[in-house]
Amino acid sequence: MVGPACAQDGVPPCSLVVERPTWHVSIGSQEVDLPIVRLSDELAIALMISVDLGIAFCDRAGEELAGQLRAFGAEVVVSVATMGIPIAIEVSRHLGIDDYVILHKTPKIHLSDAVAEPVRSITTASDQRLLLDRARLGAVEGRRVAVVDDVISTGASVAAALTLLRRVGAEPVVLGAVLAEGSAWRGRLGGDAELVRTLGTIPMFQPRSDGTFVELPAT
Repeated sequence: MVGPACAQDGVPPCSLVVERPTWHVSIGSQEVDLPIVRLSDELAIALMISVDLGIAFCDRAGEELAGQLRAFGAEVVVSVATMGIPIAIEVSRHLGIDDYVILHKTPKIHLSDAVAEPVRSITTASDQRLLLDRARLGAVEGRRVAVVDDVISTGASVAAALTLLRRVGAEPVVLGAVLAEGSAWRGRLGGDAELVRTLGTIPMFQPRSDGTFVELPAT
C-alpha cells in the first residue's frame, strides 16, 4: 500500500510512502510483488531473486528479453553468477544459441588461473572478482556478445563484465536485464548505457523509523 508524502518528515516532495514492505512491478507481460529489503539506514531495495520465481517466470522473461536483443546479432550470451544464470539460459534458448558463458564470483578449482576483474555489487558486503575460465575464452574471443543479468542497479557488475570481455577480445553488442533499478547505472556505464534493454524498472527506497519506505526519486 502506498500514499503520497509531500515535503514532510524529511520526505522528498511528492514521493510515495510504501506502507507494506512489497513493491508491485510489471516485468514485461508478468506482474510480480517484490519484497523491500533494507540494506542500511539510508537505503532499501525491492529484491528480485530470479531463482525463486519459478521456471515459467524465467522462461517468459527470457523469451521477452530475447525479443529485445535479437536484432543485435549476438553470437553468445554471457552472464554473471548466480542470479543471472536462469535468465541467461532462457535468453540463449529463445535466441537459438546453444551456448552461454558464466562469469563466476566464487573461486573454484578450475578457476585458479582465470581471467579476473574486480567488482563490488550493491547486495554484496565485500569486494569480489569476476572470473572467466580460460577454457571458455574461445567462446567469446572475437565474437558478438550479449551480456545478460537479472537486475542492473549500480552498474558495477555489468561494467566489470564489459571490461573483462573487451580485455579478452570479445565485442559486447547489447546489455539485457530483467529489471533496471534506480538510475545510478547510467553514470557508471557512460556511453554503454545506450546498450541496455530491460523488461521493467524499479526505484530504490529510503527506510523510515516507522517501518515504512519512501520511494527515492530518480537522479
